[in-house]
Amino acid sequence: MKMLSKKVTCNTHGQDSSYFLGWQEYEKNPYDEIKNPNGIIQMGLAENQLSFDLIEEWLAKNPEAASLKRNGESIFRELALFQDYHGIPAFKDGMIQFMEEIRGNRVSLDSSKLVLTAGSTPANETLMFCLTDPGDAFLLPTPYYAGFDRDLKWRTGAEIVPIQCNSSNGFKITQSALEDAYSQASKLNLRVKGVLITNPSNPLGTTMSHQELNLLLSFIASMNIHLISDEIYSGTVFSSPNFISIMEVLNERHDLMDIEEVRNRVHVVYSLSKDLGLPGFRVGAIYSNDEMVVSAATKMSSFGLVSSQTQHLLSEMLSDKKFTSRYIFENQIRLKHRQNMLIRGLYNSGISCLESNAGLFCWVDMRHLLSSNTFEAELELWKKFVYKVGLNISPGSSFHCSEPGWFRLCFANMSEKILDIAMKRIKKFVASTINTTTSTAGNGKNRHHSGKINHTRKLLTKWVFRLSFNDRENGR
Repeated sequence: MKMLSKKVTCNTHGQDSSYFLGWQEYEKNPYDEIKNPNGIIQMGLAENQLSFDLIEEWLAKNPEAASLKRNGESIFRELALFQDYHGIPAFKDGMIQFMEEIRGNRVSLDSSKLVLTAGSTPANETLMFCLTDPGDAFLLPTPYYAGFDRDLKWRTGAEIVPIQCNSSNGFKITQSALEDAYSQASKLNLRVKGVLITNPSNPLGTTMSHQELNLLLSFIASMNIHLISDEIYSGTVFSSPNFISIMEVLNERHDLMDIEEVRNRVHVVYSLSKDLGLPGFRVGAIYSNDEMVVSAATKMSSFGLVSSQTQHLLSEMLSDKKFTSRYIFENQIRLKHRQNMLIRGLYNSGISCLESNAGLFCWVDMRHLLSSNTFEAELELWKKFVYKVGLNISPGSSFHCSEPGWFRLCFANMSEKILDIAMKRIKKFVASTINTTTSTAGNGKNRHHSGKINHTRKLLTKWVFRLSFNDRENGR
């Protein structure tokens, strides 16, 4: 141990979080319809498996792309040789056009400002290396993606200071929350270098409004700090309000002093892991107006390049506008349908969700199922779900939520049949919990559980009805 670095022996990678521990338990006992029907169903992994058939159909119609040919001639040798870490121009152009299409072509982007990375994880880490020194801090609104404790901090030495958001306003960012986080960083003697957001939000599944984005731009402009907008779920927005990129709002802010300086301090992270469902392809990107950031990030990208074979295949796919248009439209319909399935299944168990319009998951309110209003009780409930119910769901505390009792449940990484089984397991568990509570409530103790569930059911009725009505209107 003495011969190893502090980086290796420290415990700052975040892998001991319940978020990752749940994955480990799933891997020990994974559900299988035939081999292990009582195993754990994975609802803690935000993968998009709903539209693989569309990609497979494109591959079947375009065999040259997958077989590394161009006009009938092999380009294997060309792709097998060393590639410049700036990336294949045709692929970068394809990425830019796909990003513009997802943003409704309301933003014009420049491929010379795009840096390719092996997924969004190294993209975020690379930006931390570019924008911070060890001990500097970024402000992140809670709840935030559990992996950021690893991605942003572990190797860079940067710190995270939470912007405390809560359920009273749907976890939206406020001016006072931003100011409080900045003040807290100052008390900790941390130099704040920027704010990082996920839009759409992971784990909330919501998009940020014009008002919130304008608030953030005004804040970072006044504080002379950076803003990173992680937009890897931008193509998963399946209902209104539509997705608004920070770049779109930035182009509207002619009122900001030193607007060019502000532009240089706004950076976007993107990948194809969620929108195209290709996390295994390891394709991510940084978009920045700052030439020095682009230059430094490009050099750093040599530690995690996208393979030339992958770039070639995807450049062909993304240049097919008929395919990308159909894929984006159909994928969003499927995500909406799957989200409705989860919401209705939870509703039948007396469980509500934060109203959302994007992502591969729902932010689920199980506060009424806690034995007490504590994070200890939240972890107790999480363990019951993992070991007794057989579902790996992610507790809110792993996302640094300020309130116990919230959980993230993913819906796009399994078949409808498996999701239905998961909903039946939850219904059975909740029913048994209510029965147990009722049988021990002779003196009135804990009688509030059933009352809360009935109240939750009433609140949900209007939203679930609206979802059903919209489905009929859309012909689904």
